[in-house]
Amino acid sequence: MRRREFITLLSSTTVIWPIATWAQQRGQVARIGVLMSAAANDPEGQARITAFRQALQKLGWTEGQNVRIEVRWAGGEAALDRKFATELAALTPDVILATASQTVAALQAVTQTVPIVFAHAVDPVGAGFVDSLARTGGNATGFVLFEYGMGAKWLELLKEIAPNVTRVAVLRDPAMAAGIGQFGAIQSVAPSLGLELTAVSVRDPGEIERAISAFARSSNGGLIVTAAPLAMVHRDLIVTLAARHKLCAIYNLRSYVTAGGLISYGTDVYDLFRRAAGYIDRVLKGEKPSDLPVQAPIKFETVINLKTAKALGITFPPALLGRADEVIE
Repeated sequence: MRRREFITLLSSTTVIWPIATWAQQRGQVARIGVLMSAAANDPEGQARITAFRQALQKLGWTEGQNVRIEVRWAGGEAALDRKFATELAALTPDVILATASQTVAALQAVTQTVPIVFAHAVDPVGAGFVDSLARTGGNATGFVLFEYGMGAKWLELLKEIAPNVTRVAVLRDPAMAAGIGQFGAIQSVAPSLGLELTAVSVRDPGEIERAISAFARSSNGGLIVTAAPLAMVHRDLIVTLAARHKLCAIYNLRSYVTAGGLISYGTDVYDLFRRAAGYIDRVLKGEKPSDLPVQAPIKFETVINLKTAKALGITFPPALLGRADEVIE
């Protein structure tokens, strides 16, 4: 064998050795549990799990060969979070991928030993999932969706697009610490922008419709939709209500805008799922969640829907259009 061919073979063997060794030591296929906050028929949820699977594939994990993935879809319902968390823990997977704060909480309520990697959580320290971002101290680690300070950015965008807005309805989940925290952060900067806030809970569709309809009876209103699994589940309803009542609305994720919403500013969630695959890979190769720090997002995006803007009679400032990452026409 020529020297160059030998070096090439040695390099290839080095790359695949960790997974091959893992399989030999375990003597079985790795098992990953996944608890999704979305519903199984939600295209956005499917796109996120696809991004995760593709990232795992690039890391050498192939379903049906060296890994098995068990997915459960809670659809934003707390009862299903608890049920599926118990179900997944009983399967004794090697690691569980969790999405959104309430799925992490449900999982930690049933297991303190199975490693948990959360693809996104708003405030993992405040929620008690980890001791600190640098030293998690338990069986969970993962990625932060955003800091509470982003609430100021949403308000600033709203005033930039609709200067006449003086009243803002803020959709949040009051049952979540993150929902309370997001509203509190927005509330702290609203007076400096001359804005009056109204909290709108997202516990069920009827409550959402009644609250938004009542809020829209007065003029100069705007809408901010914070990060909440139930808001994602009911995003079509929320977008429809914003259009019906001619409300200038700011959303936290692009999926609202692709569904017809006006504008979003937030984290690239697909990137978080790909990065979560990297942490899953490291856990499967022997690292502990307590040795992996919680990481902040590194990719943010602004998405604008010009068709919706036209229907609302809104003209975006050229500077805002210029810095948008995607413009839907």
